[in-house]
Amino acid sequence: MSIEVLSPGLATLLQDGGRQGLRHLGVGGAGALDPWAFALANLVVGNPAGTAALEITLSGPTLRFHRAARIALCGAPVDAEVGGAPVPGHRPLDLPPGSTLRIGRCTEGARAYLAIAGGVRSEAILGSASTDLRGGFGGHAGRALCRGDRLALAAPSAGAATLHIAPWWIDPAFDDRPAGAEPLVRVLPGSDATAPPAALHGRAWTVRADSNRQGLRLAGPVLTAADGGERVSEPVMPGTIQLPADGQPIVLLADAQTHGGYPRIGHAIRADWPLLAQLRPGDRVRFAPCTPGEARDALCRQRQRLHRIALALDAKRALA
Repeated sequence: MSIEVLSPGLATLLQDGGRQGLRHLGVGGAGALDPWAFALANLVVGNPAGTAALEITLSGPTLRFHRAARIALCGAPVDAEVGGAPVPGHRPLDLPPGSTLRIGRCTEGARAYLAIAGGVRSEAILGSASTDLRGGFGGHAGRALCRGDRLALAAPSAGAATLHIAPWWIDPAFDDRPAGAEPLVRVLPGSDATAPPAALHGRAWTVRADSNRQGLRLAGPVLTAADGGERVSEPVMPGTIQLPADGQPIVLLADAQTHGGYPRIGHAIRADWPLLAQLRPGDRVRFAPCTPGEARDALCRQRQRLHRIALALDAKRALA
């Protein structure tokens, strides 16, 4: 036993890169909601980008480390401390044995990721260690962490006799948009247009409190599909924007079902999924039309950005 959960936080889940290639069997992908922050946290501690880590939503856990460990917090800024010392994000921290890490609320955004060098030990189910909350399997007993849970590391983690916080950090931005800019998600056209077609893009939408890992529910003007309401269920996936009977769009996220009967009025491009993952109830978001070529270019630039970070971290470790 390496890590003891003293307090679980609001919804702390073990997630990795998700389950791939099983949607035709009715098995959703699950996995980290913010793939950028998740990968970045792993790279900072020297793990492969898809190593299982803890996803923290709005308010985090308190964890006691019974062994030395190297950790990193990436994603939403959080109030975190070890022994009274503030824990900054986007850099490695070496914890001595017996350390208690308290992760409080997210001061901005909705989700942070705690990566631990070596990763957290968990049985892979259907090729992934991710928690599928709707199916009740994967991760740690198919559920969010609870007080008293114990986690083991998959491999020995680096650590130190005393707390050590790296003096450097990684820029957490997933693209080049200005800091503080209004959230803008680029959207590919769906198979079911709205009436009028530009209605989705014409204003800001508010994230509703009943949003979850399955989908962001939005509040705004009532939309109607150009060709009517529900129909025979069709395949959907993360990023699909559905339009239910109440006319309020739902943007499907990592825990999305595999089929649905609501009209599909658009699809949020993969490069903007990190932005969707960080929206919290009450936040406002706008949508803008996008072409398939622009979507591919945006994703390629984001992946190149991550690879450059990985190369820089490898070079820094080689010189250490």
